[in-house]
Amino acid sequence: MTESRRLPREFYARPVLVVARECIGKVLVHRTAQGVAAGRIVEAEAYRGPLDLAAHSARGLTRRTAAMYGPPGYAYVFLLYGISWAMNLVTTADGAPHAVLIRAIEPIRGIDLMARRRRKPPDSRELTNGPGKLTNALAITGADYGRDLCGGRLYLEHSELPVGRIGRSPRINVDYAGRWASKRWRFYERGNRYVSVTPCD
Repeated sequence: MTESRRLPREFYARPVLVVARECIGKVLVHRTAQGVAAGRIVEAEAYRGPLDLAAHSARGLTRRTAAMYGPPGYAYVFLLYGISWAMNLVTTADGAPHAVLIRAIEPIRGIDLMARRRRKPPDSRELTNGPGKLTNALAITGADYGRDLCGGRLYLEHSELPVGRIGRSPRINVDYAGRWASKRWRFYERGNRYVSVTPCD
């Protein structure tokens, strides 16, 4: 990986809907002692708190949401259903608690390592077709909360692979958010087998 391929902070320091859409096709990379694993982002959701009732930051600044209120280009990692971790990119500006949830990736590097971690065949779509699955495959945990995405361990980079048509739909599992649940703030690569839920649109 060359420095020129790693996404700069300016990528994250933009409106969350712009960042969420442009995440599709970018590569999420995690370097660990076990090796490097990476995948193309094929599904992402925007969360624009504190007005967005689907966002964790709708509850205000807490110890849990502190990273979302910080500068863009950092990781907001939280425990999903008390079972697995979920990875978010903090966007926009310091004090604006907006983030992009990475929902699915297509494995491209370190696939055997991901398969061992997930205890799945290397060609299984179950490797990374959900927010908790991809963090497990990439070994992203609560230890990565607040990690600088412009550093050398956990980051996004440009991909040379073409991006398919990008679709939009309402976000997944946010029915509790009232009218915010219908916001079409989920972006995905159409036809990609690793997308977590087949869109209805």
